[in-house]
Amino acid sequence: MKKIIITYLLLIPFILTAQNKFTISGYIEDAKTGEKLIEANVFEDKTLSGTTSNLYGFYSITLPEDSIEISFSYMGYETQSYAIYLNQDISLNIQLSDEISLSEVVITADNTEKIEDQTQMSKVDIPIAQIKRIPPLLGEVDVLKALQLLPGIQSGGEGTNGLYVRGGSPDQNLILLDGVPVYNVSHLFGFFSVFNADAIKNVTLTKGGFPARYGGRLSSVIDISMKEGNLREYHGEGSIGLIASKFTFEGPIVKEKASFLVSGRRTYIDLLARPFIKSQTDGDQTTGYYFYDLNGKINYKINEKHRIYASTYAGQDVFYLRVDEPDYRERSGFDWGNITTALRWNYMINPKLFANTTLTFSRYRFDVGIEYTDVYQDEEEKFAAKYFSGIKDYGAKIDFDYVPNPNHFIRFGTNAIHHTFSPGALQYEIEEGDDFNLDTIIGTQNSEAVEYYIYIEDDMKLTDKWSMNIGFHGSAFSTEGRTYFAPQARFGTRYLLPKDYAVKASFAMMTQYIHLLTNEGLGLPTDLWVPSTAFVTPQDSWQAALGFAKTFGTDYEVSIEGYYKKMYQLLSYKEGASYFSFTDWEEKVEQGRGDSYGAEFFVQKKKGKTTGWIGYTLSWNNRIFENINSGEAYPFKYDRRHDVSVVVSHQFNDRISLSGTWVYGTGNSITLGEAKYISLNPNQVIDDNNNVVTVPSSKNNYRMGAYHRMDIGVDFTKQKKRYQRTFSIGMYNAYSRKNPFYIYYSDYENTFKQVSLFPIIPYFTYSFKF
Repeated sequence: MKKIIITYLLLIPFILTAQNKFTISGYIEDAKTGEKLIEANVFEDKTLSGTTSNLYGFYSITLPEDSIEISFSYMGYETQSYAIYLNQDISLNIQLSDEISLSEVVITADNTEKIEDQTQMSKVDIPIAQIKRIPPLLGEVDVLKALQLLPGIQSGGEGTNGLYVRGGSPDQNLILLDGVPVYNVSHLFGFFSVFNADAIKNVTLTKGGFPARYGGRLSSVIDISMKEGNLREYHGEGSIGLIASKFTFEGPIVKEKASFLVSGRRTYIDLLARPFIKSQTDGDQTTGYYFYDLNGKINYKINEKHRIYASTYAGQDVFYLRVDEPDYRERSGFDWGNITTALRWNYMINPKLFANTTLTFSRYRFDVGIEYTDVYQDEEEKFAAKYFSGIKDYGAKIDFDYVPNPNHFIRFGTNAIHHTFSPGALQYEIEEGDDFNLDTIIGTQNSEAVEYYIYIEDDMKLTDKWSMNIGFHGSAFSTEGRTYFAPQARFGTRYLLPKDYAVKASFAMMTQYIHLLTNEGLGLPTDLWVPSTAFVTPQDSWQAALGFAKTFGTDYEVSIEGYYKKMYQLLSYKEGASYFSFTDWEEKVEQGRGDSYGAEFFVQKKKGKTTGWIGYTLSWNNRIFENINSGEAYPFKYDRRHDVSVVVSHQFNDRISLSGTWVYGTGNSITLGEAKYISLNPNQVIDDNNNVVTVPSSKNNYRMGAYHRMDIGVDFTKQKKRYQRTFSIGMYNAYSRKNPFYIYYSDYENTFKQVSLFPIIPYFTYSFKF
């Protein structure tokens, strides 16, 4: 393997390039805003050669000296074509306009790369405009909830935004915001995500056939790019909903040279409820909950070859209780949140070689605290306690895109991340007058680790019908005097059958060095990020997939994929382990293995007045741990045999649009007791009912009832003189299905009872743009 990689690296400069060939290169961007267009299509009609723009809008295509006819296209934009006699290298920046009608989109989209033309499989792009049309819970547009509607992806439960991709768990998803990992993506215990759709430009999900440039997680990569800010005009947009409001403003700092974007969102339930709470507590208590998100970005064009970008995100959930009495004062609550920052430098080294250098920072922290002061007989007693955990990263990476000719798109680069883990500690302080003072910390101390990787991949066109992506990802992880190495092979191929039916196959090995200690319930902020150690080894997986893809007409993309994934060294709490016990976390976990396999069917329509998709997943998902379920295989909690999703949006005219979703899923697996006995151990306190011990036959031995739900939304839009306004109304769970959230045993009724969470929930949102 090493000899093959070294040989390949040496051959890169000598990949076939005939004499008298020249390169056309530049950037493709939105004509109105200057935003770079990702994966825009470049196609030359005579040679039938083509390429796409990269993540930063850069493209490069090398062609023989001749008269050429080259076209540039992007979904929803007007195609531009140029007749050029190519006898030298040319720098050509393209500005595409989106001012075309829906019917024109269908006509001009013929040069758009179709699903059967792509080597990559198991990848889905959802336009932000389409995400915004999906009926949201309580009117809050949610990027992650939109991804849950895709085949192969399951939610963690009613209303939550946890992602379980092809049998994996949430920590196995690499979620990137402008290239920076985000470690906690949930607000309000998972009911809302941290991503403000008004600040987002692009969302790409990869769930298999991973290119070599991605690594560090087992199950998926969700790559989210923020808007860069309008280089030409000032624009703003915002919304007022039932529980939150948001506002985004962008524009040029120096026209055509530098731009900015700022965006903010906050809930205000605590502000509305504060007068009622004070009225019930004689005005001496205040309690509440809120969350907020802030996004900011600046981009500066130094010249045609150099551009600099700086972006940041900060968000937090805060629950608080304040008590102010004459002799007693208390401040308590808990909060959790993320901060991410990226500083990026784009450099076009030459027309064929593009470099991107990025410095990153990411921090997630969870805090629980209480502080009170009590005065008794003129003596003051103070007590303060704080529990905290989290993870902090500093990173640096450099990525290169090299396009020697239309038959090869080579990417290579390296990355290093310094992790600091805080797996949980309790700090407390006690003051009792002059007699007693104590200030100490107990619990697990911080640990540090360094993760780094190198990669190379080539997306190559072997013939008109056969293309291939071959890559290598090599990673390492150093911690506590121990270093792990993981060579990972990546492979994908596509072959065109008659009538443009494409058969695709992929294989990918993945390694994950950091773990999330969690239960199988809600995504709680008390979940802990921890590193691989000398005793806890990295997680590994391999996944193979086979599929077919075809575009019918110009509108309908159809894909069918089968996959098998094997996972090793999965991490789980031992049965009965506690989150808040302050022993070493390594003593509370064990490692096992799992497998997941199934088939996915996906039909998507992206153009026209009616858009949407239909997805279906058939899957199996199992786990094996030596000391869980007597070492026997058991179904993972989110093992669901069937998942169906239907998403439809219809634009009646410029003023009215209707959207709806319907989802169905087999019920989650849970553990229920099948027998009882009374414990004779006097030290074994099980419950308040005579120490009755409930015994299940096996883990996850019962399946809850099926989950299904319909959501409906209508948008009424009107263009005013200086702004555009939209009223959005709709219903979550339109037919008020009582879906199972959890099941408990009622001793009083001697039966199991089901608890449902959300009935029919209406929403209303007022949005505006200017």
